[in-house]
Amino acid sequence: MQFDSLAEKSLRGEILTHEEMREVLHAPEEKLPEVLSAAFKVRHHYFGKRVQIHVLQNAKSGLCPEDCNYCSQSSVSEAPVERYPFLPKEQLIEGALRAKAAGAVRYCIVNSGRGPTHKEIQEIAEVVREIKSQVDINICCSLGLMTREKARALKEAGVERINHNLNTSRQYHPEIVTTHTYDDRVETLESVKSAGVSTCSGGIIGMGETDEDIIDLALALRAMDIDSIPVNFLHSIPATPFEKKNQLTPQKCLKTLCLFRFVNPSKEIRVAGGREVNLRSLQPMSLYPANSIFVNGYLTTPGQNASDAHRMIEDLGFEIDPGHG
Repeated sequence: MQFDSLAEKSLRGEILTHEEMREVLHAPEEKLPEVLSAAFKVRHHYFGKRVQIHVLQNAKSGLCPEDCNYCSQSSVSEAPVERYPFLPKEQLIEGALRAKAAGAVRYCIVNSGRGPTHKEIQEIAEVVREIKSQVDINICCSLGLMTREKARALKEAGVERINHNLNTSRQYHPEIVTTHTYDDRVETLESVKSAGVSTCSGGIIGMGETDEDIIDLALALRAMDIDSIPVNFLHSIPATPFEKKNQLTPQKCLKTLCLFRFVNPSKEIRVAGGREVNLRSLQPMSLYPANSIFVNGYLTTPGQNASDAHRMIEDLGFEIDPGHG
């Protein structure tokens, strides 16, 4: 397989065949530099050497009725995580100021739960308006299942993007959660799009899915024309149903990121949760296919701090994207 030919195909807007996608995921380790080089060719065409930084804020922790097997905040988790209702406005504004200081282009407000109540939408809208009056930063919200009306209310408040991950393929979805369906997630994304808000949706790799499930997820995100794609790698948390799943290697993570770049060439691809524990010393290589990262931790797990991330980006000869979109 000449992986450069996949880059050319991707840049022409053509969809790789299933066999070509399998070849990316199954590439022998000695071919990994070639796969990364080909993916970087596509990434560089659209994003140059720029890296966008994002910061997450867990605005409401635990207290979730859903049974997502991977999540420390779910109803089936016994992990000792903090549980608190919606944070005070002042703390969320402070978080936005810290995100800006960390070089972030986007501040991501996350609520645990099935979906936001009308009261929570009003509270978040008020906070977003206040943040916008104080900080020049983009806002993304990840609040669970949502209607078009709720998405529109957030847009009117100044929210530029809404996240709702598909997480995995349609076929594998029932293995990770039973309290909502894959179609529920698709419907939320369609509501976001119809409200005129930018979409963010990705998945979690390493939950026991097959390579075909990974391919199906990448293709589903392409078919939905998702703007921003976070690729998470399962960080197995003790006292959750998926605590013993640990099937990933750094090389498999990198090949997966390359696949997502080939399938979604012009989209923002973020190497997201679990990159530190799964990519380990190969983390810098993830920026050859991906053009975005989270810093300063995730919802209930720690992550790379901003200063170390800045150094990693600079050491690669890349640059932090000041971004305005």
